[in-house]
Amino acid sequence: MNKVRDYFMLIKPSLTIMVVFSSVISYLLAPKVVVFDWSRIILLFLGGMLVTGSANAVNQIIEKDTDALMKRTAKRPVTAGRMSVTEAWTFAIVALVGGLFILYDFSWLAALLALISWFMYAYMYTPLKKVSAISVLVGAVPGALPCLIGWAAGQEELTVGGWVLFSIQFFWQFPHFWAIAWIAHKDYTNAGFKLMPSVEGPSRYSAIQSVVYSLVLIPVGTLPYLVGMSGMISFWVVLAANLFILMQCINLYRKMEVKAARGVMFGSYIYLPVVLLALLGDKM
Repeated sequence: MNKVRDYFMLIKPSLTIMVVFSSVISYLLAPKVVVFDWSRIILLFLGGMLVTGSANAVNQIIEKDTDALMKRTAKRPVTAGRMSVTEAWTFAIVALVGGLFILYDFSWLAALLALISWFMYAYMYTPLKKVSAISVLVGAVPGALPCLIGWAAGQEELTVGGWVLFSIQFFWQFPHFWAIAWIAHKDYTNAGFKLMPSVEGPSRYSAIQSVVYSLVLIPVGTLPYLVGMSGMISFWVVLAANLFILMQCINLYRKMEVKAARGVMFGSYIYLPVVLLALLGDKM
């Protein structure tokens, strides 16, 4: 059971499930997907879990020494020495190949996008975290690509709807991630990570950036309605969700407290499933 728990820690299950969830919903939103085929949904979920889990495993291999410097990551299996680097690499390679094979069954484009996402997360975003806050911008691309992967799995091409979903998830990540970086700033600084938009870390400038990106989400959130992907019900649900996130970010700017940053973080966790399920509900 300890070994099973270590493999769960290796794939970062909470992060992986959230990522794959957006891919599955994007797949169901694709116009060509007109019925709920649970066997295909489960297969897509499995393929996404394997590729994303592989990327997270590579991330932990690369950052094993850095993870040892942070309380929240010091007990990860590779860092703590419970799993060898060779074992972690074996898992990462097998999971990647298996996941890509499954996604290829949906479309070659879905598999290609998954491979691009894997590479960007493991070999661009991960090393950039110690170089510059530009890493957050770079990381937002593989963070939003699951929407295009799901869309390509259902549509077999990248049409406007997929790019709309990509845009929503892309801009959502900035207030979400900066809130996490705000809360974990001490740990991240000890590890040498440069993730906040301000070199001073949690500052007024960092808070106002979260406000700006949450403002951008408001017009972006109208795109599903404007391109005909959804109706008025989800339009109002998405607008309400965007206003909620904006209010949380403004509260962070006003109070400049970790508690307010937690409000942004937890609000953003709620935001994504609410928005995606509202869009899916309108399609049904």
